[in-house]
Amino acid sequence: MKVLKFGGTSIGTPSRMQNLVDIVESQHTTKTIVVLSAISGVTNNLQNIADLLLADRKQEAIKLIDELQIKHLDYAKSLFSNKSSVEKEIKLRFQTLKCIANQDFCSNQVGSILAFGELLSTILFHRYLQIVGKKTTLLYAPDFMNINANQQPNIQEISENLIYLLNQHTKSEIIVTQGFICKNHLNEIDNLQRGGSDYTASLIGAAINAEEIQIWTDIDGFHNNDPRYVHNTKPIKFLSFDEAAELAYFGAKILHPQSIHPAKKYNIPVRLLDTLAPELEGTQIFSKKKNQSRIVAIAGKDGITAIRIHSSRMLMAYGFLRKVFEVFEKYRTPIDMITTSEVAVSVTIDSTRYLTAIIDELQKYGQVQIDENQSIVCVVGDFSGDANGQATVVSDALKHLPVRMISYGGSEHNISMLLPQEHKVEALRSLHSRFF
Repeated sequence: MKVLKFGGTSIGTPSRMQNLVDIVESQHTTKTIVVLSAISGVTNNLQNIADLLLADRKQEAIKLIDELQIKHLDYAKSLFSNKSSVEKEIKLRFQTLKCIANQDFCSNQVGSILAFGELLSTILFHRYLQIVGKKTTLLYAPDFMNINANQQPNIQEISENLIYLLNQHTKSEIIVTQGFICKNHLNEIDNLQRGGSDYTASLIGAAINAEEIQIWTDIDGFHNNDPRYVHNTKPIKFLSFDEAAELAYFGAKILHPQSIHPAKKYNIPVRLLDTLAPELEGTQIFSKKKNQSRIVAIAGKDGITAIRIHSSRMLMAYGFLRKVFEVFEKYRTPIDMITTSEVAVSVTIDSTRYLTAIIDELQKYGQVQIDENQSIVCVVGDFSGDANGQATVVSDALKHLPVRMISYGGSEHNISMLLPQEHKVEALRSLHSRFF
């Protein structure tokens, strides 16, 4: 069994959704699970609706709901050559959405609003599969996809729930379900955060011990640099799980960072493929890579904040670093990079949601300095032992730029540099010129 995830751009038009049938049929497997995102742009529309409702601007929200309904009805008319019952289903969904909007709205209902994009896209694709004669079943993701109070999924529980449901539909060849959405520990509709459809596919693949997980987007796999800023980038044929995780975490947008972990843990191969050019090989991710080159790729991540805590009195004291890290743990804020000296420790974060509270607590331990609008540029490859002196080459390539921090040695797979955001593109290009 294979798991195929299609992103919003892969179903951005009715003709693209129609083309998915050929891709699914080409898999040569007895059963396929198809995970769909919302149609491109819809989740942003739904987030706007939720924000308006939270601000008690109901009429503006309902206007956006009406516009979104028209968008989906027009999509359905183009997808189906003649009038179909799916239009009635779409209207019923939007009636439900309006009922939510017309009631007293609170923050724990945002998940229910955001879920509508995936619910609508899967209804459309499921009905289209039926019309073209496929044996298909539509599963409601929150019936098997659950997260706990720490927003973490339990693969064992997901596996039990999903296998039970699959056993009810043994004759179906194509199982369609939603990415992104789930239920939380309070039994509310929730989600796996932005990009979570990749995570859904990986969790499903791990839960059923799939033959392969395929992530279909609008680019032919990981490239060795960001093609938005650097010319002449090339797709990477093979990556290890660790290398793919580093690239996803440090800025490569093609794959959600969390989605690598379940696949790696259960050793499920992952392929990244292009919906618009399905004949291309894309990128294959395995437990062991087949790359010969030591340097695989370069990626950049914006929106980084650096925090420096200076304390000549406390840094060398026993337990100082523990106290610092406990502040970030308390506010559930992950640290990207860390460097230390005899009198200071510097860390970087990419979420500033609790920044004010974090600073207030850190000031108990020393002077705190904040640098915002920073970027992390990451060189990914095999640095085990660094016998070829690649770290020196990285440093030399960026000697003309104001590098704020360097992290090297914590992983055998990357060297990371922090620098002001306005220098990121120059850093990407300089490193690309040096290595590729």
